[in-house]
Amino acid sequence: MIIIINRLNQVNLLTKILVLIIGLILFVTILLTAFYSYMEVEMTEEEIGEQALQTAQMVANIPSIREGFSQASPEETIQPIAEEMRKLTGAEFIVIGNTEGIRYSHPDQDKLGKNMVGGDNDAALIDGESYVSRAEGSLGPSLRGKTPVWNYEGDIVGVVSVGYMIKDINATILSNIKKLILPSVIVLFVGTIGGLLLTRNIRGQLMGFEPHKITSLYRERNAILSAIHEGMIAVNEDGVIQLMNQSAEKLLSGKQKAFFNQPISKVLPELPLSSLIKNGQVCRNKQVEVNDRHIIFNMVPIYNQNQVRGAVLSFRDKTELKEIIDTLGEVRSYSEELRAQTHEYTNRLYVLSGMLQLGNFEEAIELIQKETQTVETQNKIVYDQISDKTIQAILLGKIGKASELKINFLIDDYSSLSEMADYIEPTNLITILGNVIDNALDAVRETENGTVQFFSTDIGHDYIFEVADNGVGIGKKDIHRIFHRRFSTKDKTTRGYGLAMVKETIENLNGRIEVKSNLAEGTIFTIFIPKQQAKKTG
Repeated sequence: MIIIINRLNQVNLLTKILVLIIGLILFVTILLTAFYSYMEVEMTEEEIGEQALQTAQMVANIPSIREGFSQASPEETIQPIAEEMRKLTGAEFIVIGNTEGIRYSHPDQDKLGKNMVGGDNDAALIDGESYVSRAEGSLGPSLRGKTPVWNYEGDIVGVVSVGYMIKDINATILSNIKKLILPSVIVLFVGTIGGLLLTRNIRGQLMGFEPHKITSLYRERNAILSAIHEGMIAVNEDGVIQLMNQSAEKLLSGKQKAFFNQPISKVLPELPLSSLIKNGQVCRNKQVEVNDRHIIFNMVPIYNQNQVRGAVLSFRDKTELKEIIDTLGEVRSYSEELRAQTHEYTNRLYVLSGMLQLGNFEEAIELIQKETQTVETQNKIVYDQISDKTIQAILLGKIGKASELKINFLIDDYSSLSEMADYIEPTNLITILGNVIDNALDAVRETENGTVQFFSTDIGHDYIFEVADNGVGIGKKDIHRIFHRRFSTKDKTTRGYGLAMVKETIENLNGRIEVKSNLAEGTIFTIFIPKQQAKKTG
């Protein structure tokens, strides 16, 4: 059974369709022919039987026949009449006999006076019934109409049997059935031609691919679309969306089902796509802005028989490239900050060396004790209370930057933190804490005795970070806009992306960020990141 199924699977689709069509037509033709033949047999036998019975009844009611039974030689009167009626009606035989079955008429005169054959006269002679029977007589198997002959006194005096030979009936039936052969052959021929044309059309539509190949291509297409980081959208010649991948769904900030069968001009009104699709134009690396994101847009038309049948659009988010560059910039910044911190301590060592050479030992000891106390306090918190290496590096870098800018960067004594969960990437922490601390340092640059405070804890279900400054603060009208792209209270041509990246990164980690600020008093950013990654649904 398995071998048969495997062999059937190896047969191509067009052969299966053609065999199915021809087989179906052949089956229906044979079924209809069989049904018609059965009906033809039934109707022909019923018609001939009824004809035989009517002829028998008519003969039995002929006065000469009835009177002939009372004559001394009934066959002399009855035989000529019976033979004449046989020739007129086309019956094979008309046999008339008395109550004892003795023939008074028969197509073969030598059989007159002999007993009727068949044994089917009792119902007519005894019960007075008229009926059709099938029996084998002296001439062979026949279909007969039987009826009694009544005299004028109401007594049964004989029986009339009108018959048609079975072989003649079968010949008539076969002749009628043969008339179906030509229409059946024509139907089969037309069906075969139609099947061939249909399979050719299907072959063209499927481009010669078999179903298993189409299934494989469909799966591969879905896998490729899911793997492609770029947004992909396919539209028909009318600019209606037919296909899109998850990256495009994310870019459009919606769900795929909501965009299917929607005009692309409605979904992306920023792009003049309708005219481009109709003209079959190719677009390469065109920069546009969609949903406050910088997008690099490409479009290639789809042709079929030199006519535009649609287009494939690809979108690459330039904003993400900028975020990667900014993250790399943050890493480079930490390197520079650590280098600046090294430079700062080198200068202090030179000062310390000068003091010792001048003999100012007390001042040198005081400087050493002060630096030692500051370093020990910071190092104790950074190294002993905060275990995550990435956050240690971030804090050390920001301490060096704050020292270079003459800003007080304080780490709360009660700060503590274990290593971050594996699902939180180091780049996530660099983007979040790096930008928030940098914003705080920028906010206190022009502030006398500018101070930035950092606090962290992992008590509870979240990692909690708090960055506070005593800078100029944020106005109420701006506090809800600081996370919008390109919004900045400073130079708007080069800023406005840091906090937007912070919020997006936090939301991707299923966390949240809160802001409290008062003008001329300072700002506090509080960040909450879950310790466990939320399970994806859908």
